[in-house]
Amino acid sequence: MNTLIGLLIIAIGSFGQSSSYVPINRVKGWSWENFWLVQGIFAWLVFPLLGALLAIPQGSSLFQLWASGGALAAMLYGVLWGIGGLTFGLSMRYLGVALGQSIALGTCAGFGTLFPALFAGKDLFHGDGLMLLIGVSVTLAGIAVIGYAGSLRSKNMTEEEKKAAVKDFALTKGLLVALLAGVMSACFALGLEAGVPIKEAALSGGVAPLYAGLPVIFLVTFGGFLTNAVYCIQQNVKNKTGKEYLSVDSNVLINNILLCALAGGLWYSQFFGLEMGKSFLIESPVLLAFSWSILMSLNVTFSNVWGILLKEWKGVGSRTITVLILGLLILISSIILVAM
Repeated sequence: MNTLIGLLIIAIGSFGQSSSYVPINRVKGWSWENFWLVQGIFAWLVFPLLGALLAIPQGSSLFQLWASGGALAAMLYGVLWGIGGLTFGLSMRYLGVALGQSIALGTCAGFGTLFPALFAGKDLFHGDGLMLLIGVSVTLAGIAVIGYAGSLRSKNMTEEEKKAAVKDFALTKGLLVALLAGVMSACFALGLEAGVPIKEAALSGGVAPLYAGLPVIFLVTFGGFLTNAVYCIQQNVKNKTGKEYLSVDSNVLINNILLCALAGGLWYSQFFGLEMGKSFLIESPVLLAFSWSILMSLNVTFSNVWGILLKEWKGVGSRTITVLILGLLILISSIILVAM
């Protein structure tokens, strides 16, 4: 029962993340760098900080927790992850929600699960390590099938149809950006591992396991915010789009801020849910180690559901849809395989 509860919590958070790009599509009068920075303030600063405040032991503070060790490493991994987050946003721009998230998150799932295991010296060819490796391999196989569905979609659509589904559609550029996003985004998992002493300090201070890892998440997302903020401000200067923040009328401005806040909250829900869900998976070391891949797999699944609803797959043939569904089923099977 604990396993089911943990997986359900992770799934709810995953659905929130996969839905976070829907409100962004309704932002008006702002260039990409503008809404990306504003939603990032909520996604990587405001909500993670509010979450971290839930994990302060009585009579202590966040700074005392962070002094337990690993804070700087977690933040530095966050800076690297920020590059992945930045290119992740670009992958949505060039490939759309469905295909962009599939490639980026699939790559992130593999590296984000295996990197911490390898750095910890885990044997991936025997016992629990082998099961972990098999699970990741099945996940990547599902991503490969979904990527193939994306290539079929590209072949079957005219340039006009591509632009109608995704305004800035560019397959080759998008795939390269998505792969880079996936590799760099895996640094988030390494940041969480680096911050384990902070999580342990929170637990020893009486914080519930549901919230103990949230101060570490804030450190990682703060590092990522720095990377994205520098890039977005540079783009504001280069493209002279800084004036757009306040050039829209007051109603549009308020609407844009609220939409970015909603997007940021939905995005953060994936890691809030991941930390809460992991607290129910401690009886299964393999499932606990595979939790990162589970989150990414569910993100891919839900993002493709949104892609279908947003008509990004409109006009493709039955063969393409069949391949897409097959890829999604393979992804889900990787979770079932490890959970057994």
